Amino acid sequence: MSLLDTLQIGELERLLDVASFRQQLVVSNMANVDTPHYRTKDINFEQALAQAEAALSAPPTPAVEEVPGLIQRPDGNNVNMDRESMILAKTDLEFRVGAQLLRREFQRIRYAISEGGQPQL
Repeated sequence: MSLLDTLQIGELERLLDVASFRQQLVVSNMANVDTPHYRTKDINFEQALAQAEAALSAPPTPAVEEVPGLIQRPDGNNVNMDRESMILAKTDLEFRVGAQLLRREFQRIRYAISEGGQPQL
């Protein structure tokens, strides 16, 4: 086991993976706002994160599902830009928090390697 193979780093990597996957999905929804008959897709973030944390090897791909209950326009498209923007902002925040926590974990490891002194940057 290496210094970079810690439980915290593994969990944070999975958080970033799931957040990144959801960001891509939301951006895809937004890009298809004018595509006739396009149906909004999403994942259950909490469920996908729990599945990723339970996986011992590479995290599984989250289950993508159509979002029920959205208002459909006459062209059959149901993308709601307000909803997608809100989800994108929330997911971006989750990703940034995960990245900051990962950065702190690396700083902690660097501090330990330097035996408590000032780490060399």
